[in-house]
Amino acid sequence: MGDRGPCAEVREKFQAALALARLELRRNPEKEPYKSKYSARALLEEVKALLGPAPDDDDDDDEDWGPHLSSPNLKRLLSPTSIVCDGSHLLSQYLEGCGRRMATSLTLDWPTECSLGWIDPNNLGILWSEREEIETAKAYLESSEALYNQYMKEIGSPPLDPTEHFLPEEEKLTEQERSKRFEKVYTHNLYYLAQVYQHMEMFEKAAHYCHSTLKRQLEHSAYHPMEWAINAATLSQFYINKLCFMEARHCLSAANVIFGQIGKIQTTEDTPEVEGDLPELYHQRKGEIARCWIKYCLALLQNAQLSMQDNIGELDFDKQQELRALRKKELDEEESIRKKAVQFGSGELCDAISAVEEKVRYLRPLDFEEARELFLLGQHYVLEAKEFFQIDGYVTDHIEVVQDHSALFKVLAFFETDLERQCKMHKRRIAMLEPLLVDLNPQYYLLVNRQIQFEIAHAYYDMMDLKVAIADKLRDPDSHIVKKINNLNKSALKYYQLFLDSLRDPNKVFPEHLGEDVLRPAMLAKFRVARLYGKVITADPKKELENLATSLEHYKFIVDYCETHPEAAQEIEVELELSKEMVGLLPTKMERFRAKMALT
Repeated sequence: MGDRGPCAEVREKFQAALALARLELRRNPEKEPYKSKYSARALLEEVKALLGPAPDDDDDDDEDWGPHLSSPNLKRLLSPTSIVCDGSHLLSQYLEGCGRRMATSLTLDWPTECSLGWIDPNNLGILWSEREEIETAKAYLESSEALYNQYMKEIGSPPLDPTEHFLPEEEKLTEQERSKRFEKVYTHNLYYLAQVYQHMEMFEKAAHYCHSTLKRQLEHSAYHPMEWAINAATLSQFYINKLCFMEARHCLSAANVIFGQIGKIQTTEDTPEVEGDLPELYHQRKGEIARCWIKYCLALLQNAQLSMQDNIGELDFDKQQELRALRKKELDEEESIRKKAVQFGSGELCDAISAVEEKVRYLRPLDFEEARELFLLGQHYVLEAKEFFQIDGYVTDHIEVVQDHSALFKVLAFFETDLERQCKMHKRRIAMLEPLLVDLNPQYYLLVNRQIQFEIAHAYYDMMDLKVAIADKLRDPDSHIVKKINNLNKSALKYYQLFLDSLRDPNKVFPEHLGEDVLRPAMLAKFRVARLYGKVITADPKKELENLATSLEHYKFIVDYCETHPEAAQEIEVELELSKEMVGLLPTKMERFRAKMALT
C-alpha cells in the first residue's frame, strides 16, 4: 500500500504528549508535581490505541503506519515519562522487551533504525544507573556507546530523530538539528558512563569521560553555566591528585569563565533555568569553585615543598638549585604538554580561558616570591569561599576553609628565610584557629576538635623552635626572649595534652590500643611533648629534674608501645629511633644532675 504517513489525530496527540513530557516539574501544581507526566502518559495511551497492536514482521499492513510507529517503538520514545508513571521496574521490563524485538526484527536500516535501536540500551543504562545497579548500567551504556561509534564509522550522517516518525515530510528536521539531537544523546551517554566509572572507582576512565562530556557540551552549546562550571572545577581535583597542574588550572580557568556567563546567555531547551533559589545557589557554587582554587594553590605549594625539603623538613638549597636547572626544560616542554591535554572551547571562549590561565602559574614555585604569588591567589579565594561558607550554618565547611588558610600560611613559611617573619606567619595561623575551638562543641565535633588542637599545638611548637634558633644567634639572650620561649612551650604542651586527653575513655584512661586514624598523630604528640619538657628553660634544678623525668616517661611510652604493637613502628620510624636514644641517654643525664644537686 502507499505510504500515507501518520494521521493528523495521532500526530497531534503525540506532539501534545511530547510537550507535556518535557514540561519542567517545577511548573506543575505544588500538590500534583507529576501532573504533566501523567497527562502525557494518558495521551500516549490514546496514541497507542489508535496505532493498534504491533504487527507481525511479515504483515503487509506494516506499511500503513510505517515500521517505526508500532506500540513497542512508541513506548521507547518517551521512556523517561514512564519512569514516573510506571515505575522503573516495569519500565525496565518493557524496554528490554522492545530491545529483544528490535534484535530479532532489525535489518539495520541505519538512518531509521539507529535512532530507535540506540534508545533502548541508553535508557536502560540510565535506568539501572539510577537504581544503583552499576554493573548492569555499565553493560547497557557501553553497548550504546559502541552502537554510536559503529554508526558514525559506517554512516557518518545523523539518523532520524525518534520524534520524526510522527511528523509529515514537510516538518522533518533539518540535517543540522538532527545532528544536534543525535550528538546530545551521545553526550548524555558519556555523562552517565562517567558516573558509572566513578562509582566503580575507575577514576582515570571517569575523568576521561567527564572531560569529554564537558568538552562536547561546550561544542554543542548544550550546558547550563552553573552546572558546567562546578563539574569542571570538581574535575580539577582529580588532576590535582595526579599532580597534573596544567590540566587542573585549565579546568578551573574554564570554570571561572563559564560561571561568568550566568545570567548573560539566553536559556534554551538545552540550557534550562536552574531550579531553586538562584541567588542562594549562585553564591554556594561560587564558594565551591573558590574552594577548588584553594586546593589547587595549596597542592602546588605543598608539592614544591616536598620537592625541596631535607629529611627534617627544612629547605634544601641543593635541591632548590637542581629544580631551578630543570625549570628551563619544563618551560620548553610546556607547549607539547598543552597540545596533549584536552582543551575546552574554541575561538573567543578559548581566548577567554587562556587569559585566566596566563595569570596563574602551574609550575612549582622555587622561591619565596613565586610562592607568595600562589599564596595570595589562594588567600583571595579563601575570602571568597568564606563569604558563603560561614560558621553559622556551614560549620564543617567553614572550618575546612580556615584550615586550608592556615595550611597556606604554613607552607609559605617554608619558603621564608627570615625567622621572625616565619614566626609571624605561624602566629597568624594560631589567631585564626583558636577561635574555632570556642565555637565548637567537642561532643558533636570531636574529630574536628582534635584536628584543630593538634594543628595549634604544632604551630606553637614551630614558633618555639624558631625563637630558640633566634636566641641561639644572640650572645646573651635576655629574660624577655627566655620568657617568650617558655610561654610558647607551655602553649604547645597545653594543646598537645588536650589532643591526647581527647583520646581517653570516659574513665579518663588512655587506650591500650590506638586506632589507625589516630596512631601517628598520637605518637607524634607524645614525642613532641617529651621534647618540649626537655626544652623548658628554668633555673630551678628540682624543676628541671622533674621535666627530664616527664620527658623520659613520654619517650618510654613510644618505645614500649611499639614493642607491644610492632605495626606502629613503621608509622613513626624516625621518632622511634630518637626515642630509643633518649631512653638510653636521659637516665644517665638525670643521675649526673642528681649528683650535682647533692653537692650544692
